[in-house]
Amino acid sequence: MNLVVTTLAALCLALPASAQVVIVSAKNPITKLTKEQTAQIFLGQARSFITGGQAEALDLGEDAPLRKAFYLAIANKGPAQMKAHWSKLEFSGAARAPKALPTSAEVVKQVAENPKFIGYVDASAVTPGVKVVLTL
Repeated sequence: MNLVVTTLAALCLALPASAQVVIVSAKNPITKLTKEQTAQIFLGQARSFITGGQAEALDLGEDAPLRKAFYLAIANKGPAQMKAHWSKLEFSGAARAPKALPTSAEVVKQVAENPKFIGYVDASAVTPGVKVVLTL
């Protein structure tokens, strides 16, 4: 029994620790966001950053495991709940769901190029063109 526990503990320690981060362009004046502020932008409740600049969220595809983890972390909502959330907002004309991009690299590229964009990626995908404003 001790061998099993020791082996499992060693395997857990061997796994790389990976953080999920929220990013904005390095050109964006924002330096930090709270979970609540981030949720407001990604749930269509806020359309600007706290500094006043326009905010437009970028998503990963619906099947991306990172997307599921992100929405659970910021809004405690799973994929079905998010789909229902956006269906209601889009039907009423209140807001549009964030544009979904196929890869984290594409999210980083788009965010780096435009200060209005905000996205989420694995911390290992961060490049000099973006800055981390929240670590989950």
